[in-house]
Amino acid sequence: MTDDADSGEAAADGGETADRERTGDGLGAGLRRLSGRLLVALATAALLALLGVAAVVAPESSVGRLFGIVVSTSTLSATLRLSVPIVFAAIGGIFAEKSGVINIGLEGLLIISAFSAVYGADVTGSMLAGLLIGVLASTVLAAVFAVVCIEYRADQIIAGLAVWLIALGLAPFASQVVYGSPNTDSVGTLGTWTIPVLADIPLLGALFDAAPPVYLMFVTVAGAWYVLNRTAFGRWVRAAGENPRALDTAGVDVSRVRYAAVLISGVLSGIGGAALAFNIGQFTGNGPTMVNGKGFIAIVAYLFGNYNPVGALGSTMLFAGLDAVQLRLQTRQILGVPDSLVQTIPFVAVIVVLALVGRTRIPEAAGEHYESGEE
Repeated sequence: MTDDADSGEAAADGGETADRERTGDGLGAGLRRLSGRLLVALATAALLALLGVAAVVAPESSVGRLFGIVVSTSTLSATLRLSVPIVFAAIGGIFAEKSGVINIGLEGLLIISAFSAVYGADVTGSMLAGLLIGVLASTVLAAVFAVVCIEYRADQIIAGLAVWLIALGLAPFASQVVYGSPNTDSVGTLGTWTIPVLADIPLLGALFDAAPPVYLMFVTVAGAWYVLNRTAFGRWVRAAGENPRALDTAGVDVSRVRYAAVLISGVLSGIGGAALAFNIGQFTGNGPTMVNGKGFIAIVAYLFGNYNPVGALGSTMLFAGLDAVQLRLQTRQILGVPDSLVQTIPFVAVIVVLALVGRTRIPEAAGEHYESGEE
């Protein structure tokens, strides 16, 4: 390992040690967060168990049919599909925030990449080229955000909101100019990769009959976890967010690490936005656009997942699963409640989860500016 890697590891370890010393009740706070997450997990498992028992006793009842929807292969397939943009944005947010830059503009990055990917695919006739163009657009916008926040020391929350609002206005406007409507023309959708035999397994078969972005999502989660926890760059990212002074003292440029982390958030959000657009086959810019809050849910997902890519995947699967269930409830009218109320199920779940988990400890230096040599 190089001297820089060793110094980065020492800085990260030093930052983590200092943080533990500064936070005397850190263990207690961690246990409270764990108990909240455990409560959510137990409540979910208990609810599924109750639905299962009710389904066995009265399979033709509303509860029985609801359980059938929850455990169906089609619901899992939809859950995986809906999880893709949220997970990619969430992992990007983890990199940025762990480095000390709070990027709440993930929603905007998803929007701009979704439009750019469709436009790129339409112009070039290639979905791969469209994907690359979508990633490029998202990365450029993330780079602008990084320069404003890191170089010019702008307020990161305000800058993140600006990214969202710029994308929210720019993408539908560009679509209106090019296509004469806030909604683009259709460019087709991605196919699925099917693994024979495994795809026929009840329920779990959905894992082996999915679009390429779903498989890429799992690979990215594993790769992000490895990078953050097992590489020198990951240690630098953690140190930049926890104790940038120690990282600077060790000879690692804090600003470069933060720039790299924010650009990673742009790349990953670009993949998520492009995957979302290609799943539908077009960009729709009406109202909150087709992204419809997924970037903000991604923030909740990585907070609930405690800045862990695997935890972010799990929390996203919970929210996406509820979204998939509510979509099917609207078509089958099982519960006998208005569709407008059914549509709120995932968002109510977000509020409940936040209330149960409570405050998650963010990196010590998140949102704080730092320049080399500062005292």
